[in-house]
Amino acid sequence: MSGEEAPQGSARRVGPDDSDSDLVAGAVAGDRESFRLLIERHYDRIHGLAWQLTGSRTDADDIAQDVCCTLVERIASFRGEAKFTTWLCGIVFNACRDLHRRRRSFSGMAQKLAVLAGLSRGPDGRDLHDALWIKSAIAGLPPVYRDTAVLVAGQQLTHGEAAAILGVAEATISWRMHEVRRMLAGKPGADA
Repeated sequence: MSGEEAPQGSARRVGPDDSDSDLVAGAVAGDRESFRLLIERHYDRIHGLAWQLTGSRTDADDIAQDVCCTLVERIASFRGEAKFTTWLCGIVFNACRDLHRRRRSFSGMAQKLAVLAGLSRGPDGRDLHDALWIKSAIAGLPPVYRDTAVLVAGQQLTHGEAAAILGVAEATISWRMHEVRRMLAGKPGADA
């Protein structure tokens, strides 16, 4: 007897020498050890690619964690039409692209909100200090106001559309936007 017994409830023992396809098949079947080994085997690739694409270790850490969580749900969609590593790199690439999109969207929303709040004359009149102040001010808003401002100013939704998403009355959205303007105008550094 080797001293190593197969875990109860498993048909066979998986190990680090199993191929990716064996581990994927086990993970799809619900075998936690197969999934763990698959993540352990490819974590450095996930993190490394994310770091290369974002240029930031912090972003790479976040993306790697998100990808690992996403794999729990997406592993069953792997069809084997490409190598597992190719499929996995596609997921990491898309996660990095989504991060860049969210950041561009937030930056654009900050610019639009600055104009809306009367703190800026628009893209041609803004300087770097104003842009940083706006991003900081938006991040500092209480969550209900921040969410409202992101939907109305950032995503250019109507007050009615934002109300439907947030589950409040349209008048509430109008009031919140009024309050956002007031809060931003009353903050130090807002001399427009």
